[in-house]
Amino acid sequence: MSIPDQEYNREDELKAFDDSKAGVKGLLDAGIKNVPKIFIRPPEELVEELNTIMSDLQVPVIDLGATETENQRKKIVDQLGQASEEWGFFQVVNHGIPVSVLDEMISSIRLFHEQDVEMKKELYSRDRLRKVRYESNLDLYRSTSANWRDTLNISMVISDIEAQELPQVCRDGVFEYINHVSKLGEHLFEFLSEALGLAPDYLGSRMECGRGRHIVCHYYPPCPEPELTIGSTKHTDPAFITILLQDHIGGLQVLHQNQWIDVQPIPAALIVNIGDFLQILSNDKFRSVKHRVIANDIGPRISAACFFMGGVVPPKIYGPIKELGYERNPSRYKDFVVTDYVAKFHSVPLELSGVHLFKL
Repeated sequence: MSIPDQEYNREDELKAFDDSKAGVKGLLDAGIKNVPKIFIRPPEELVEELNTIMSDLQVPVIDLGATETENQRKKIVDQLGQASEEWGFFQVVNHGIPVSVLDEMISSIRLFHEQDVEMKKELYSRDRLRKVRYESNLDLYRSTSANWRDTLNISMVISDIEAQELPQVCRDGVFEYINHVSKLGEHLFEFLSEALGLAPDYLGSRMECGRGRHIVCHYYPPCPEPELTIGSTKHTDPAFITILLQDHIGGLQVLHQNQWIDVQPIPAALIVNIGDFLQILSNDKFRSVKHRVIANDIGPRISAACFFMGGVVPPKIYGPIKELGYERNPSRYKDFVVTDYVAKFHSVPLELSGVHLFKL
C-alpha cells in the first residue's frame, strides 16, 4: 500500500535506510516486494525515459596485444585516440590481466557483499577519508532518487593500500587485481599520451595521472521493479581515466550522439572511459561522456571501477596541456587541483558533471 504524500517524509526514510547499514541487499533480505519510495525516479525522468532513443551501436573494441612492431603500436595508438575523441569509451582485450585474476575479483566482491551483514556494518561509513569503507549510495542525501546499488570503496588516493587493510573475506582477490589494474593504467597512459601527440611518459611519469587511485566494488541486487529505479544515475567520472571490470549480466549504458548504447559484456574484456580531468587536460580533444547502469530483475550484477585520480598529496596543479598548442586551440579551462574538483563533485547531485565549473 502506498504512503499518502502528506504522511511521507523522505528525509526520515533516507535516514532509516542509512542507519540500517544493511544497504539495498538488506532490503531484499528483509523480504521487500516493492521498491521503496526513496528509490523511485521522478515522474518527469520516467517520461523522458520513454522518449529516449536506444541504439544497437557498440563502443569500439581495441586489441592491446600486438605491440611488437612500430606499425602495430601506432595502430593501437590511433584506435585509442579515435575512440577517446568520438566515444570517450572503449573496451580493451588482450590487456595483460589473466582471466583468473578477473574472475577472482568478481568472486571476491560477491563474497564481501554477501557475507553476514554484521560483518559489513563494521565498515559502513560516509567518511570519504577512510581508506576502506562500505556504503550504499554515494550521494544518498543529495539525489532526487536513490540508486539500487551497494559499494565497497577502496581509496589509494593519498597512499597505497596494504593487503592487511582489506576485508579478510575478499583480501587476496582484490589485492591482486589492484596490482594488475594499476599496471594496466600505466600502459594506457603511455598510449593516450602518444594519441595526443605527446611523449609516452607525459601523462604517467610527468603529470602523475595514475598516482592516486580509487576502486569502487559495486553490487547491484536484483530489483523487483527495475522500471521504476536505476542502478547508477547518469554521470561523468571525476578522474583521468576509469578502468571497469563488469560481469556477464551487463546494464552499463553510454550516451553517444543523444542515444543510449548498451555496453555488451565481452568475456575477459575491460571497459575504459575518459574522465573529466583528461577532458580538461586535452582541452576537449578527449571526451568525458555520461553513462549509467540500469536496474535489472536478475542478478546480482557485480562490477569494479578503478578511477585514476592523479597527484593529490602533495597537491598537483592540472590544466589544459600547453604543449597541445594554444595558438590553434585557446585554453578552455581553468587550472585545478584534484581535491577542489572532487569537493565540488560531491556537493551536487551525481548527474551534474563538474567540468562546466572550470570552464573559462
